[in-house]
Amino acid sequence: MANVCALLRQGRTWLSSTLKITVAVGALALVQPVSPTLASGAAGTAKSAAASAQCGKASWYALTSRTASGEMANPNGMTAAHRTLPFGTMVKVTNLRNGKSVQVRINDRGPFVKGRVIDVTKAAAAKIGFVNSGITSVKVEIVGKGSGKLRGYECS
Repeated sequence: MANVCALLRQGRTWLSSTLKITVAVGALALVQPVSPTLASGAAGTAKSAAASAQCGKASWYALTSRTASGEMANPNGMTAAHRTLPFGTMVKVTNLRNGKSVQVRINDRGPFVKGRVIDVTKAAAAKIGFVNSGITSVKVEIVGKGSGKLRGYECS
């Protein structure tokens, strides 16, 4: 019970071998039965199953310094920053507001702002139409190279 109370305060997902409990900060908990294949950890651990897509906010950046992968950043290139996907992974980023999409290669780490799932270059942002707004709702899908898994921010 203490775990559930902590989840209510923090807004998290708790996965046991039989139940998935999802809560928003200060909200009621959503309790769902879980199939044994989704429960990848021991009872009471905070784990989530890998998703085929990740939805959330995207922003753009125009660095001209070195990226976390060691290569020089190119604001005119089709690259992006993701917190967990391996460098070199190709992903399709779809702007959920207008349906436009672009393929980018992960070569940096970030974003480090809650709710954001990817940072793309200015050129990629222009291609999917959100340079002026600076931030938009997106869907991120792995399309090539890299064995990374998308975790958290599952699309509904």
